[in-house]
Amino acid sequence: MKLITYKTATSGPRLGIQHQDQIIDAESLGKLLSYPIPSSMLELIDMGETAVSEINWMLQSLTPQQADACHVAKDSLTVLAPIPKPRKNIIGIGLNFTEHVAESARSLDTSNELPQKPVIFSKPPTAVTGPDTDIIHNAALTQQLDHEVELAVIIGKTAKNVRKDDAMDYVFGYTIINDISARDCRRAGQWIVSKGQDTFAPMGPVLLTKDEIADPHNLNLSLKLNGVEKQNSNTKYMLFRIGDLIEDLSTVFTLEAGDIIATGTPAGVGAGKTPPEWMWPGDIVEATVEGIGTLRNTIVASSQITN
Repeated sequence: MKLITYKTATSGPRLGIQHQDQIIDAESLGKLLSYPIPSSMLELIDMGETAVSEINWMLQSLTPQQADACHVAKDSLTVLAPIPKPRKNIIGIGLNFTEHVAESARSLDTSNELPQKPVIFSKPPTAVTGPDTDIIHNAALTQQLDHEVELAVIIGKTAKNVRKDDAMDYVFGYTIINDISARDCRRAGQWIVSKGQDTFAPMGPVLLTKDEIADPHNLNLSLKLNGVEKQNSNTKYMLFRIGDLIEDLSTVFTLEAGDIIATGTPAGVGAGKTPPEWMWPGDIVEATVEGIGTLRNTIVASSQITN
């Protein structure tokens, strides 16, 4: 299923399902078919794969009249991040593509040796923003705003000490994250100030359940800045595959339903260009992952933001 979180002028965040050319309100569908479909993404993730299978079956037999009864007009809704308020920090993975390791060593003074274990950082829930929203450029903090297209993995159930061969059983689905980074905000090797500012985790536009992707390690991912392609690669070039990441992370701490892992970016970031290419107010950045869609955002100056 392609799942979204949306809002309208009269309702807060709600769970939606993309069905053919319509957006179906998930809770309304459940009421229509007497099945307890929740109104939020996190609640659905908590219900697990059985619920996904049941809803998929319902959608296959849904009549046009039933679909019309619980659809939401596209021009009346705003698509939000699939998980607008994660329960915990987003788990970021650094230096997970070989060519990005090399360009980071040249431009960011990181090691030019391939990591022997995943490089882990985090982004707070307040960094999350949705598609077609603004990314804040705070000139008082940064003059080096950068982009990173990434496949994000959504955990579906509690995972502790999971073997990599079993790790995919713990995946609920996938979305896109643009790991926005202020390169001049790293502090003594620590990345959270660089990575964790408000709006620095655009996410979406949809959450694709894992049954929709045959092989998450063979997906094209790319990024355009103002219509010009800057990044283009494939998830097959990950140093640490999803199973490796879940095995490593679940050894360090418990992963729980709804946790988000941003799996790393390929080469082509602004810091790696000669001269560097930073993002500025007015720029439009589009991150694309095959099968999931395109996540589009605009850079705005912090002075343009009103509370």
